[in-house]
Amino acid sequence: MKHLSWIFLNYKFVFFLFILVFIISSLILFLSYRLILQNRDVEKVSPYECGFSPFDDARSKFDVRFYLVAILFIIFDLEVSFLFPWVLVFTDLGSFGFWSMFYFLVILTVGFVYEWSKGALEWE
Repeated sequence: MKHLSWIFLNYKFVFFLFILVFIISSLILFLSYRLILQNRDVEKVSPYECGFSPFDDARSKFDVRFYLVAILFIIFDLEVSFLFPWVLVFTDLGSFGFWSMFYFLVILTVGFVYEWSKGALEWE
């Protein structure tokens, strides 16, 4: 029993935080559920930008072009994340750093032109 009292005395602040977190999270969950039931707005339950109803089955089939646009977004987002550090150390890299990034951008541009020529970005 002495062991348990030692744990409680040394970790009482941690126990207090667990209780506080449980109370706050339960309160937030209850209030959000309560507010959802009171404020049923037509705009909130309307289809999203992609055209899907927010309360349809998640396993329903949809167009593959959404995946293509998402993949293109990720690729060009990663391109920008590589460009920022490259710009910061551009003067220290020399010609090797310049040509490496040049080839990287050429490969991305060729891929983008290929996707564009195949019509992956055109919506019907």
